[in-house]
Amino acid sequence: MTRAVWFQASPEGAKAVSALHHFVSTGTGLPASLIHLVFLRVSQINGCAHCIDIHTRDLIAEGMSVEKIVLIPVWHEAQYLFSAQERAALAWAEEVTLVSETHASDEAYEAALEAFGEKDLVDLTLTIAAMNAINRMGISFRMKPRAKA
Repeated sequence: MTRAVWFQASPEGAKAVSALHHFVSTGTGLPASLIHLVFLRVSQINGCAHCIDIHTRDLIAEGMSVEKIVLIPVWHEAQYLFSAQERAALAWAEEVTLVSETHASDEAYEAALEAFGEKDLVDLTLTIAAMNAINRMGISFRMKPRAKA
């Protein structure tokens, strides 16, 4: 079954989602590599093939090694590859993406706040929320990855 092309079916909705994505990508002051790292981890948790493809490519373009990228899903076991801020961002991305299970615990919040400060933590959370929204659209409407066989 072919599904709607969501951004064509609802251009105003797509414009709203795009505006949030644009803000978190360019207006937060968070490093681009950190944003793409969070985008990729959220997309991995949600299982969005389209976004996993895009943000893996973005991280490669930012200069992240393939060796590091492939270990993102198991970053807890390869913490030495990730900076303290990257580890904090990955932990908070998991906490927020899995909010129905974690309830954004006080312990996780305190750890993220210590690593980012209030404004950057809000911006990081907006980044996570934006990718969760985009993943839900991509998965629901079966957006295909660019990867070729």
